[in-house]
Amino acid sequence: MYRIGTVNIDTSHAPSFAEILLQGDVARYTAIYNDGFRTDEEVDAFLEKFHLEKRYTDLAEMAKHIDIAFIQSCNWDRHIELAKPFLDAGVPVFIDKPIVGNLRDCKTLESLAASGKVILGTSAMRYTYERDSFFTVPAEERGQILHVSTMVGVDEFNYAIHSVESILGFLQGDKAVSCRFIGTGLVGDVPTDSYFVRFVSGATACYHICLKGWQPSTALVMTNKTSFAYKLDVNKLYEAMLKHVCAWLEGKPNDLVSVPDMTMGVKIMLAGKKSKETGGGEVAIADLREDDPGFDGYAFERFYADQQHPKK
Repeated sequence: MYRIGTVNIDTSHAPSFAEILLQGDVARYTAIYNDGFRTDEEVDAFLEKFHLEKRYTDLAEMAKHIDIAFIQSCNWDRHIELAKPFLDAGVPVFIDKPIVGNLRDCKTLESLAASGKVILGTSAMRYTYERDSFFTVPAEERGQILHVSTMVGVDEFNYAIHSVESILGFLQGDKAVSCRFIGTGLVGDVPTDSYFVRFVSGATACYHICLKGWQPSTALVMTNKTSFAYKLDVNKLYEAMLKHVCAWLEGKPNDLVSVPDMTMGVKIMLAGKKSKETGGGEVAIADLREDDPGFDGYAFERFYADQQHPKK
């Protein structure tokens, strides 16, 4: 049984992952470190419910007692800081989505991976059963992808990254060239942002973000033969992804992608952000700069903590 140490149980992912893993016999959450906004009472409840062995106050010490670390802080600007003690100790890390939020951190992760550090992770939308079903259609029948459109709700990055990850799950291995902000629609008091992405293959994609309220994650895939429409089953998203993580742990074939593939999703959204903030022109991924404004993980953590623990 592989031993997982989780770092900061900020979101619903940690308990959801733990529940799914209990149904199998490959891996378990056994350790926890928490310096986020979750209270001691919440950490103790997690320990008890999922039968963890110990809470640690030192990441380097926890690294000695686990096989893989899951970095699950909702503050993506801390992900590298929280992952480094494990990577330095030779322990693989799974970094939850969004993996990072600026170009500098993308490059840091890519450099760490190039040096031999093992980094897995990001959005479950890469690994859905719906995506799998697309690739089970024989290539001569499904055709070559021309365009993918995805829709999702809630916010501009933390949840919206799912939409871009879903696109990349279908356009396996393709590289984005540029992203352009199309515009904002407004129906009543509900705004929707839309973006257009070009890829090296010539394929294109659009992602649409409803910025007020949750929306089901939806993907439309057009090929040179036909079209496919998917509404992703949120009840099976994590299960589908964790099967690949467990397969990796066991040394079995899996679809987990490389770090440059993971950071590609962030770069697309950084280019889209820059396009929106500079008038809607096409922004090349290659022209992104480290001093471009990223997505603020600390601000999101404050917002999310307030949502989870409303002030009385």
